Amino acid sequence: MRATRQKLIFTMYDMAWRLALPLLRLNPRLKDGYAARTLRQSPEGLAAELWIQAASAGEAYLAAAIIQTLSAPPPISVLLSTNTRQGMEILEKARSEAIRRSPALDIRLTFFPFDKPTIMEAAVKKIDPKVMVLLETELWPGLLSALRRNNCSVLLINGRITHKSLSRYLITPGLWRDLAPDAVLAVSQPDADRFGELFAPEIVAVMPNIKFDRVNLAHAPDEKLCPVGSLLPRDARFLIFGSIRQEEETDVGRMIQIISRRFPDLIIGLFPRHMHRLHVWQQQLDKIHKKWVFRSTLSAEPVTPGNLVLWDTFGELSAAYAQATSVFVGGSLAPLGGQNFLEPLIHGLLPVIGPSWENFAWIGAEIISHGLVRETHNWEEAAAELIRQLKNPPARDEIRHAAAAYVKERQGGTRQACRLISQMLDSN
Repeated sequence: MRATRQKLIFTMYDMAWRLALPLLRLNPRLKDGYAARTLRQSPEGLAAELWIQAASAGEAYLAAAIIQTLSAPPPISVLLSTNTRQGMEILEKARSEAIRRSPALDIRLTFFPFDKPTIMEAAVKKIDPKVMVLLETELWPGLLSALRRNNCSVLLINGRITHKSLSRYLITPGLWRDLAPDAVLAVSQPDADRFGELFAPEIVAVMPNIKFDRVNLAHAPDEKLCPVGSLLPRDARFLIFGSIRQEEETDVGRMIQIISRRFPDLIIGLFPRHMHRLHVWQQQLDKIHKKWVFRSTLSAEPVTPGNLVLWDTFGELSAAYAQATSVFVGGSLAPLGGQNFLEPLIHGLLPVIGPSWENFAWIGAEIISHGLVRETHNWEEAAAELIRQLKNPPARDEIRHAAAAYVKERQGGTRQACRLISQMLDSN
């Protein structure tokens, strides 16, 4: 009965893909590499002992960390696949760096084939991997089924799964138990418990999140390349609103008004998350009669105290953090999941954030309880906390030291994952 049900599920799944493929070709993100995704551009020559799938940019950075740390005896052939153009660009750079460090590595790239069972079966046979590495939550039934039939070991690394996702997978629990990876390394005990419920507890272990290994604890921007410091008068208070999203623009505008009244000489750096929102900020700042200037217009002379700098230049947020007195990190006042608040923390700032930071929950709630990040419930609380910091700036060296200690305690996930990959390669 169970086998009949699963055969029916796969028949319907394959049919759904057959109907979807013509439409997917019209998708602007998926038409790039469409021939590779459908095997019309055959993956001949992509045979590899190790296949690592990195869905998009975030996972691509994890894959980069793995191939740059992998210590399996060379020569070893590796296939890196991804679903997106951005992921491909990251993997291309990572491949060059990894080969430069270890010329014996044979690394190739491809777009991830569509999970239509007949397509994936053909892809797995041609690639013929010994070990398949999936990152975070890459559970494709067509892929897992084909890998199992071709006796390939499957490892899920840096695994995370929400209650909501688990409930969807448990609609067909027997299917996922039959397709379970050989091992799962989850980034937290709650994630491990959820994977254990989906698959089996005995195949699941906990690992430090690889993202901690990517945190640069010695980040020092080159002022010659990015002279943010020269834009500021000596000893000026400098407040940053970083990575501000559209949904929180009104609230941030209110914060700017209140804080500017308290500190008339304060210099504010406003970094919209998306440059196409610059014109909206121009209108909003003019409406509240706030003096402002574009970053691109500043050169030799420092900005006048009391001005807001509307940042229309890419790549300078990190350097600006190094000069700031305090910072609010956006994407957090509205339910958007938050933006990266580790970077200003490593620079010695106590980041102020709103209540939404689910995208960075991997950092751990201890970051709040340790007092290294100031979580607030609304824009009024956020403004009050920024005012407190501007009155009495926290000691940067102490914060930097505590932040480095917090991160170092949680590093080592890449090495743990690579050890398991090497063991699996050796045993196949």
